[in-house]
Amino acid sequence: MFATLRILTSLLLVAGALMLGGCAPKIGSPEWCKSIEEKPKGDLTLNEARDYAKHCVFK
Repeated sequence: MFATLRILTSLLLVAGALMLGGCAPKIGSPEWCKSIEEKPKGDLTLNEARDYAKHCVFK
């Protein structure tokens, strides 16, 4: 019984994470560029900074 509950809980957590990830704007879209501009520069990852420069600065 506990194994079934653990599996069900894990599946629900994975499904929730996938649903939240689907809400992010597409990289390079105006909404994405605006969200990166509002984000503190110290919180940007290298990939985000690279994508921002590629899609929002050097179009």
